[in-house]
Amino acid sequence: MPQTVASLKPLSIHATGAVDAQVFGARGARLARLAALGLDVPQALVYPPKLVDAIADGAEITWPDALGGQVLALRAAPQEAEWGGPESLLPIGVAADTLDHFIATRGEVEALRLQLQCIRNLGAAVSGATRNSIAPPPQSGDSAADLHHQIQTAREAYQAETEDAFPDTATGQLRAALRHMARGWHSASARILRAAKGAPEDAGLAIIAQVLVPNCRTGRLQFVDQSSGQAQLVGYVLQDGKEHPLSELSARECAALKALEAPLTRGHADACRVKFALDATGKPWLTDVRPAQRSARATLRIAVDLAKSELISREDALLRIEPRSLAEHLHHQIDPDETRDVVTTAMPASPGAATGRIVLSAQAAMAAEAQGEAAILVRHETSPEDIRGMHSSVGVLTIRGGMTSHAAVIARGLGLPCVVGAAELRLDMKARSFRGPKGRIFSEGDIITIDGTSGEVINGTCKMIAPDLGGPFTVLMSWADKVRSIGVRANADTPTDARAARSFNVDGIGLCRTEHMFFEPERITVMREMILADDAASRAEVLQRLLPMQRADFIDLFDIMRGLPVTIRLLDPPLHEFLPHEPDELEHLARVMNVGIDDVRARAAELAEVNPMLGMRGVRLGITMPEIYDMQARAIFQAAVAINAQGGAPVVPEIMIPLVSANREVELVKERVDAIAAAVQAETGSSFAYKLGVMVETPRAALRAKDLAKSSAFLSFGTNDLTQMTYGLSRDDAGRFMRDYVQRGVFAEDPFHTLDLEGVGELLVMAARRGRDTNPDLVLGLCGEHGGDPAAVRFCRLAGFDYVSCSPFRVPIARLAAAQASILAERGAALK
Repeated sequence: MPQTVASLKPLSIHATGAVDAQVFGARGARLARLAALGLDVPQALVYPPKLVDAIADGAEITWPDALGGQVLALRAAPQEAEWGGPESLLPIGVAADTLDHFIATRGEVEALRLQLQCIRNLGAAVSGATRNSIAPPPQSGDSAADLHHQIQTAREAYQAETEDAFPDTATGQLRAALRHMARGWHSASARILRAAKGAPEDAGLAIIAQVLVPNCRTGRLQFVDQSSGQAQLVGYVLQDGKEHPLSELSARECAALKALEAPLTRGHADACRVKFALDATGKPWLTDVRPAQRSARATLRIAVDLAKSELISREDALLRIEPRSLAEHLHHQIDPDETRDVVTTAMPASPGAATGRIVLSAQAAMAAEAQGEAAILVRHETSPEDIRGMHSSVGVLTIRGGMTSHAAVIARGLGLPCVVGAAELRLDMKARSFRGPKGRIFSEGDIITIDGTSGEVINGTCKMIAPDLGGPFTVLMSWADKVRSIGVRANADTPTDARAARSFNVDGIGLCRTEHMFFEPERITVMREMILADDAASRAEVLQRLLPMQRADFIDLFDIMRGLPVTIRLLDPPLHEFLPHEPDELEHLARVMNVGIDDVRARAAELAEVNPMLGMRGVRLGITMPEIYDMQARAIFQAAVAINAQGGAPVVPEIMIPLVSANREVELVKERVDAIAAAVQAETGSSFAYKLGVMVETPRAALRAKDLAKSSAFLSFGTNDLTQMTYGLSRDDAGRFMRDYVQRGVFAEDPFHTLDLEGVGELLVMAARRGRDTNPDLVLGLCGEHGGDPAAVRFCRLAGFDYVSCSPFRVPIARLAAAQASILAERGAALK
């Protein structure tokens, strides 16, 4: 028995009162909002989900009185647009019992064209046949006689396909159309498709029956340019089946469309795009509204403009921007309309895009720069020896490595586009080329483009969009700084890095990796002499030559960052990283040291370790070769004295000891650093303050933070190594299988890309609590690459950290994430 639907009636979108999207569907709710704003919307009724379910079960319906004498369009309106739904059906309602009315009001030819389209479209939907198998589309020159013949043929085709007569009443057509759409929503395939898109099992469908504007031209329009976000009428109007630019409309019609912008923007507190119909008089009727399509850059401009117009608050403007999207403002990006010949896709290690000639060595990169040519440095993986070449390149591509590999970390610091872990490429250094998938070969000198935002390696050149750091970007960042309550420092290793960081309005330097100061050509050889020295006395002698170089660097850093804290990490990497690998460099070093090449090789062999990342590095160097840290401490203090002598805010250096596991390590280093400080003060007759802290990179350091806090003014968490050691993963090699692990659900995300809150995060919280139990004034920071991860920034604020530190070009991302964390926390507190 058909269900009774006496208590279930279609609802008018023009009814007053609150509109529930669960009843009206997303599109119905949008139409109701347009009507509530007083805008012209064609009359429409919404069949709510319960009524649609009843129709699917066979409930009888009648033609609604409110829509009598009109041609209708039926459109699906699920609660969430992404759930999909049956295709729209239109026109509906031109049948034997209404044809005379439409002939009288629209003319015979137009009425017959509508009737033919009705049979053609509804017939194809109900029967499952194609439209053309029911009837070809009507032509502009068809006469009334032609159309009568086509209608009769279409009726016969429909009956042949369905073994039933085409409904010859308006109510019959509406019933058939509604039933087809309702049952289609409940089909097994439709259920599976929307379940895959996250819809609940009992998701309902509303159906909109809307009057079709007679003799109209339809179109689409938005009021901002989707690339820039600047105010502009963008869209088209359909006429004779073709899209025509809005510029072909009359001045009166354009003005009528332009007049819609203000009420739409005010009513939705956003830039909008609309579907519209222009009637015979040129009046626009709105049939749908959505947020305007926009790029990341346009999103920022729109949010700022809305806040300036006081349509939304500054806080809401900040919350509307995805922090990572700021990368599109900071770096060159490939034009979204550009066609890409993608060679392979790997890990997007540093955002931005660059085009250049392939070079396979640091020397080749420097030579290309000298000749004014852009170069993409391609390596199996980079090492400290490649830093000079990275400085000379416009982008870096490596075959191995992950998000915290050497190439990734350095590239982010330099603001270079970088793609790592391109395992599908086979690099052949002898042939000076690499082979890609499908046997494609690229030789040194060929031009490629890399997209560090998407991880794509692309053949040839691509049109680029330049960075945009002015106007709305600057305004938004100033708003972010006014509300954030956690500091954002930069990882900066050189004066160049520090200047870049300062331009991004940082709160100081949270990590200066001093090893990166030694790779300039005039320094690396001296550093290697020190490493290969036979004893402490010989090392100390060479270190005296490095002292003025280090001091000059620190003077520059302190000067650039004047008034802001600077955290300097003492030498961390294993010494083998500084040694040459190429035969010509080994021979050069032997000549400089005036020893035989075999002696150099033998000394290098003595320093070799099975697992150097867990060997003689970090604080272990400072304890076993204390003269190295002595030199660095002296250089730091002498630089502080030099800057303080110039007046202004005094420099208070923050010296950080890397890779600590036990408090005794801190005590041993602290004794020598304190002694060096006293010596420099005595030698110069100057006094200065300084802080000594620990870089927490080992799980044991996190567990024993209560002990470490006794000797430390601050704890800074190096989450790159802490993640590596907590998981037992090599951050340089994990990229080979990490994608499989994420796809199979072993890890929700790459833990080197997004901070692992459950494991590593628990260590951070535990260490923070234990450290401050011992020392309530203990300063807490995070200086790993996770410092630029928005989720990690929010976590650090909740955990009571004082600051995060990240690569200079990720500083704006961290500043915005910090502001959002503060806003959300305050709003959460207000709700309580």
